[in-house]
Amino acid sequence: MLAVTMLQIKDHAPLFSLPSIDDSTRRLTIATEKPTLLIFFETDCPTCHLTIPYLNRLVNDLPDAHIIGISQDDALRTRELIKQLAIAFPVALDGDLAVTRAYDPEAVPTLFLVNQEKRIVFTQMAFDKTDLNTIAAMMCEALNREPVIIAEKFDGNPDTKPGCTSRHLEQQGEGETAASLHLYSKRGARASLIELADDTDPYDYCLQNGIADALPVVPPTVERVERMLAATELPPDEIIGRIAPNYGEATVEKIAANAVMAGCAPEMMRVLIPLVRAVCDERFNIHGVQATTHSAAPLVIINGPIRKQLNFACAGNVFSNVARANSSVGRALQLLLTNLGGARPGEIDMSTLGNPGKFSYCIAENEEESAWEPLHVEMGFAPEQSAVTLFAAEPPRGVSEHNAREGKQILKAICHQLATSWTYRVCALFEAIVVLCPEHVKTLKREEWNKQQVREFLFNNTGIPLKEYTENNGEGTQLTRFYKETVIDGEPCYLKFAAPEQIKIIVAGGTAGKFSAVISSWATGARGSQMVTYPIADCEMRIVD
Repeated sequence: MLAVTMLQIKDHAPLFSLPSIDDSTRRLTIATEKPTLLIFFETDCPTCHLTIPYLNRLVNDLPDAHIIGISQDDALRTRELIKQLAIAFPVALDGDLAVTRAYDPEAVPTLFLVNQEKRIVFTQMAFDKTDLNTIAAMMCEALNREPVIIAEKFDGNPDTKPGCTSRHLEQQGEGETAASLHLYSKRGARASLIELADDTDPYDYCLQNGIADALPVVPPTVERVERMLAATELPPDEIIGRIAPNYGEATVEKIAANAVMAGCAPEMMRVLIPLVRAVCDERFNIHGVQATTHSAAPLVIINGPIRKQLNFACAGNVFSNVARANSSVGRALQLLLTNLGGARPGEIDMSTLGNPGKFSYCIAENEEESAWEPLHVEMGFAPEQSAVTLFAAEPPRGVSEHNAREGKQILKAICHQLATSWTYRVCALFEAIVVLCPEHVKTLKREEWNKQQVREFLFNNTGIPLKEYTENNGEGTQLTRFYKETVIDGEPCYLKFAAPEQIKIIVAGGTAGKFSAVISSWATGARGSQMVTYPIADCEMRIVD
C-alpha cells in the first residue's frame, strides 16, 4: 500500500466536526490547545481490534490525551465494538466517509497525530508497536508529561501487523452484514452439493454462477473431488486457512474442489495445502494484495525435488502455458482467492489494469542451471526440502542483453530495468525478483560472481539521478526524505532500493537466449506484503484436536 495520496507529515489536517456516537450534542473536532490523535477504523478489521486496546492504555496513562476514533461503519456495529473493547475515547461515525476521503488512508487502522497548529506531525498505518510508542512519547512531550510505553515487546501480540483496505476504497455492496467469524475453529462446513438438471450444461453453470474465472472450468463432480481428496490424509472438513478479505474457510474439501476446476492432477494436493497456508500467512497480506488498485498478483515459485516429481516446468517458456503442473496449480490458487477470498474483479479486486498472472502465475526455479543456492535454501530450507514461495508480483519485464561479454555489462542492463520498478522516481518502498536466464548465469559463473555479489552490485548501481526530482511534483518526489543518496557513474542519485535484501535472485528459463527478467513487487515490508516460503511435505497428516 503506497501512501502517495494519504495525507503526510507537515500536511494541513482537514477540519471536521462530527457528533459523538454516545452524545449527539457533543461535537468532536481537532483541539486547538493540545495535540489530537485521530484513529480511522473498521469494526470488522482484526488489526483495528488489535490496536484499540493500546490506545485505551494511552488514555489510562495520559488522561488528558485528546483522541478521536472515527468509525467507517454504522452505529450498530460501532456500538458493539465500543462495548466489546471498552473503548475509552470518544468515537464519531463517518457514515458518508467524507472525513475519511479528506485524509485518504489506504488502510485501517490509520492514526494521524495533529498538533495545535492543525498540522500532521506523525502517521501510522496498520499496527506497529514502535510507532504506537512514538505517538505516546510525542503526546507526552506536548503535554509536559513523563513518557509512557504503551506497547511492550513480548506481550503476546506481534510487533507489526498489516491492516485492511480503508472502507472508502472498497466497492460498496448491498445486503445484510456478514456473520461474525470464528477464527479459531479447526473444522469447517462441508461443501454444498448442487444437482443440475439433465439439460443444464455444467460448464455454463459454473461460468454463469460466478464460481469460475473467465474461462470454462472442469465441473467439480463428487467423483472428481473424492479422487482429489484421496491424495491427502487430511479430513475433508479440516480448515487449512481463511482467505481474506472474505475470510472464506479453505477446507481440504474446498481446496480439492477448486483444484478439480483448475484441472489439477490429484497429486497436486501436496502443493496446494502448503500453498494455502502460505497465502493465509499474515506476512503475505493477501487482503491487501487482493484489494489494491495496483497490478500485483501472487507469484508461486516451486523449489526442491518436487519440481521433478510433479513435472513443474523451470526451463524454456517457464512463464508460459508449458506444463500442466504450473498452469493448474497457479489457476487453482486464483480460483481459491476468488471463490473463498471474494476477490472478484470490479468488486473487491479493484486493480486498475489487472495482471495476466491472475489466470495462473506459477514457475519453478531452474536449480540445475544455477550457479548458486536456490531461493528456498536462501529462505532457510535444506536443498533436499521441497518448498513453495509466494511473492506479490507485477508481470515480468524482460531484459535482453546479447552483446555483453562481461558480467558487469549484463548486470548494468538489469539495473536500468530495476530502476523503473513501481515507477521511475519512487524508491525504497518495494522489492524485486531478478530472474536470471541460464546464459547470463553462465557468464557470471565464469567470472566467479557469487549470489551476494550480484545482489550488492545491483543494489549499489540502481539509482535515480537527483536531477530527475527538480522539475515537478510527480509521484515519488514527495518522499525523498526517506531516500538514501549515492553516486553512480559520477551522477548523484537516490538508491532505488532501501537494502540489498530487497532484491531476490532466482534462475529460470531455457538454455538458449540471453533474456532475463525483472519482477517488481507490490508495497513491501511489515505494512505491505512480505515474501513467504512454506515447506512441502511428502504427505499431509491429520491434525490432532
